[in-house]
Amino acid sequence: MSTAARAKKTARVTGRTVIALLAVTTLVFSGYFWTALRLVKQNTNTTQILQVLEDIPNSPPVEDGAIDILLVGSDSRTDAQGRPLPADVLRKLRTEGTDTVNTDTIIVMRVPRNGGKASAISIPRDTYVPIAGYREDKINSAYGAVKYLTAERLQAEGVSDQQERERQSDEAGRKALVQAVQDLTGMRVDHYAEINLYGFYLLTEVIGGVQVCLKAGTSDPNSGANFRAGQQTISGGDALSFVRQRNMPGGDLGRIARQQVFMSQAMKQLLSAGTFTDPGKMSGLLDAISKSVVVDQKLDLATLATQAQGLATGNVEFATIPVTSIDARNERGQSIVTVDREAVKAWVAQQIGETPKPAPSPTTPSTPSRFGPEKLLSLDGHAVAAARQDVPCVD
Repeated sequence: MSTAARAKKTARVTGRTVIALLAVTTLVFSGYFWTALRLVKQNTNTTQILQVLEDIPNSPPVEDGAIDILLVGSDSRTDAQGRPLPADVLRKLRTEGTDTVNTDTIIVMRVPRNGGKASAISIPRDTYVPIAGYREDKINSAYGAVKYLTAERLQAEGVSDQQERERQSDEAGRKALVQAVQDLTGMRVDHYAEINLYGFYLLTEVIGGVQVCLKAGTSDPNSGANFRAGQQTISGGDALSFVRQRNMPGGDLGRIARQQVFMSQAMKQLLSAGTFTDPGKMSGLLDAISKSVVVDQKLDLATLATQAQGLATGNVEFATIPVTSIDARNERGQSIVTVDREAVKAWVAQQIGETPKPAPSPTTPSTPSRFGPEKLLSLDGHAVAAARQDVPCVD
């Protein structure tokens, strides 16, 4: 299959961030909700990012008829409280310790206040954009690069408390990421939710694994993605390897079809595995969230769940922003994804209903362009690659 065909049939979505938010949202439909909510509030780490966001220049309007939540999947080797993960946990995650932080999953979840269908707009991690306080670079480096520079500055200024340096540098990194997302999409980020590798590992274990299907076996020593062809149930380190495999055809977008189907199947499993009626599974879910999720202080989980009832039944569509190239190189020789920033803003405005979508004409094809942002997944199990199969097979 050509790169063009692969790019056309894929949409950027990963499981590890969205599972966490949707899991919390779905709690509203179980008898354990209020107890669970209290426990989550007591144990979930919070960030002051909303106060920081008030200082971002040229931000979009506050009220636009929906709640826009930035969902971030971090490859941080720490827990939600900033403590380094022990060596045995890193081995389970099939990774090693590092001081760098990349946000390899960036999704803006939009929940209309009128109860309309929710949508999730994904941004490829290698999207090349200007980063405030840094330089033009991959959007997934915004958080980590600005955090590192801020920590160095604070140390030079004599801030000796390591926890305080960590707190301030984290907020600076999050601010840089949010500003980059807002500048690219034209959307205002109302809330922030972040999950790390450890959280993804724990959540897939709690729900009893996820069914996937591969068209052919894989062997990747870098990620540990060694799988046979056909259907299989994966969790923990295997699940991480499945969605993080590198060196796939199509680069950054080559993993998208696989991640897309994983998300669909994970949500099916989450809603059908008795998670919310089994005290043991509920306890595991809460433990995973408390260890791995960071949210802003004003993210009201009860209100969000009430307004987003459709999320629990799969009433959400995923799409990716339009890109102009998936195999470009920057001046440092790095592989990047390029975009037309004004075209991205125009497309986002159409998706969220701020401008009408143009009707196809006899000379304008109704199908997306080579790298078009076709909506490919509603969380009802239908995927373009193999919509008739219970578990769609992917490359």
